[in-house]
Amino acid sequence: MRQTVESRIEFRGNGLHGGQPVHMQIAPAPAGHGIVFLRSDLPADAARIPARFDLVNDTRLCTKLTNAYGASVSTVEHLMAALAGAGVSDALILIDGPEVPILDGSSLLFTRALARAGLRRLTVKQPAIRVLKPVVVEDGGRTARLLPLADDAISSLEVTFEIRFDDPAIGQQKYGLRITPDAFAEELAECRTFCHLAEVEGLRKIGLARGGGLDNAIVVDRGRVLNPEGLRRPDEFVRHKMLDAVGDLALAGAPIIGRYEGVLAGHEMTNRLLHALFEAEESWEWVDHQPLIRTARRPYTLRPGEGAALAV
Repeated sequence: MRQTVESRIEFRGNGLHGGQPVHMQIAPAPAGHGIVFLRSDLPADAARIPARFDLVNDTRLCTKLTNAYGASVSTVEHLMAALAGAGVSDALILIDGPEVPILDGSSLLFTRALARAGLRRLTVKQPAIRVLKPVVVEDGGRTARLLPLADDAISSLEVTFEIRFDDPAIGQQKYGLRITPDAFAEELAECRTFCHLAEVEGLRKIGLARGGGLDNAIVVDRGRVLNPEGLRRPDEFVRHKMLDAVGDLALAGAPIIGRYEGVLAGHEMTNRLLHALFEAEESWEWVDHQPLIRTARRPYTLRPGEGAALAV
């Protein structure tokens, strides 16, 4: 069945790239509404921005949605990942600016807030996209693919990711996970976005990362992690890339039953993959989906080693 939030949830913070203060609320929505952003600072006829892959028009270090009126909202991926991880299919996101608040640079605070508020199951079935044949996008050594699951009894998304960076603070990392509410909350939600110190000045010159800092991103420099508290996990970098992929795949508009594999991929590649999937009509089908839900409401303790990890 479809699910929405039980009560309204409120956030205040700053945008990562624009740096502007923003007030955002997640409000309940009826079945079939989907995830829709509503820019409360814009005229009503131009303010609605559905969370859809075909409205993505910028993937430079974040995912930006723009509607037909030119209204946009950017850095949606961490929020979308938290909603998808929790199994929320319908919600109205009221926001008074052009960028989702970055908070701590992960999905953790969104995920915790969703757990506190609780979810309400709606009396309408949730359709899902079952991958039937491989769909692959490749570009200069980067690869993103969607594959059918080996076990037809599984009705969830599996994600594996591999990254390679010259900086020894990151190096090569690989990880895989079956995405359930518990697995997402305990294995991915806390993992923060990251950048190289040498990139920061260049990003700010082109209008990006103006709200970034050590409180909302991991910053590395020639083998060192500059954040005083260090990493939350030794492989936090690849796990964050997986978090991003979960959020970007959620823009399909329905849960995906299949296996996503990313090698050196990012927002652009994942969005191109969704375009390729929907263009290849023989590669997927609609099926009824029973969302996985938490059996008990409890704080997320984020213990290392727990969750539905996959061998990769």
